[in-house]
Amino acid sequence: MFGKKGKVLITGGNGFLGTNAAKELYEQGYELKLMMRPFANVKALPDIPFEVYYGDISEANHVAAAVKGCDYVVHAASVTSQWGVDEQVYERVNVRGTKNIVKACLQHGVKKLVYISTANTIGPGNRSGASTELSSFSLSYLSSGYISSKYIAQQYVLEQAALRNLPAVVLNPTFMIGAGDVKPSSGQLILHGLNKRFVFYPPGGKNFVAVKDVCLAIARSLTLGRQGECYLLAGRNLSYGDFFRLLNEEKGQDPRMLRIPAFVLKIAGLAGSIAQLMGKKNVKLNYFAACTLCAYNYYSADKAVRELNMEFSPVSRAIGAALAWFKEHQYF
Repeated sequence: MFGKKGKVLITGGNGFLGTNAAKELYEQGYELKLMMRPFANVKALPDIPFEVYYGDISEANHVAAAVKGCDYVVHAASVTSQWGVDEQVYERVNVRGTKNIVKACLQHGVKKLVYISTANTIGPGNRSGASTELSSFSLSYLSSGYISSKYIAQQYVLEQAALRNLPAVVLNPTFMIGAGDVKPSSGQLILHGLNKRFVFYPPGGKNFVAVKDVCLAIARSLTLGRQGECYLLAGRNLSYGDFFRLLNEEKGQDPRMLRIPAFVLKIAGLAGSIAQLMGKKNVKLNYFAACTLCAYNYYSADKAVRELNMEFSPVSRAIGAALAWFKEHQYF
């Protein structure tokens, strides 16, 4: 029966993760309430029953009204752009918004808060060893307004779980791939590699995870996630070259692959950072981002496998799902 497991509020309900999570939770028997901004892009909203609450995550009264009457909260709303965003926007949405969610959850006695953080709040591994939840935060990431704001928000959630018995778990997904990426966000990497004679790629690598797997982890964390714990959601560690080779196989294309030297990326990133200091907005690449593209940001999901009974699907399947969705909606 619809809603037999309780009512779930999903913030950022119209986003890439939010829409996919809504489908998964509905299929598992939860009633849904999606919070989004007025005039939000609703192109990817699923064709399932749900209640909509229009509001601003940075306004405490909006959040309290959205949380009221819900048994569970999945806080997925955040500003995720790595650059070109004012620091005050990160603070208002990612930090203040999370504090508003925590306050409302305590006020209304929700059974579980699932805070969607990012793997970037956990220091990355490399080719010789993947990072785990016990790895320290990398201080070099403080230069990223996005990552530092997510880290501050994550630590606040964990603090409240310890000090005020907030029934919260933190999920730390890596780079999500799949259908429904309207913006596109992570899907930009896929679109970058399509229908080109030459594909230029950076020298580093990262972990890729299917968005459907992240959504399954959200559903399981509502009942299996331990209060005050973080769970890395990591699929497969791949170099960027290997990722684009998988993309080529799924698309049935054979472009010439050209690896960008690290020093070229870093010089371009340095120029971008200088431009930012001079007041230029919407810089495409800064020095921090360039260094990240040259590193191997590898992670392990062993804890999620053990405690959330997770199995992670092949990245190639997620790439295929993304390609099918982008083609259906005429992104290429």
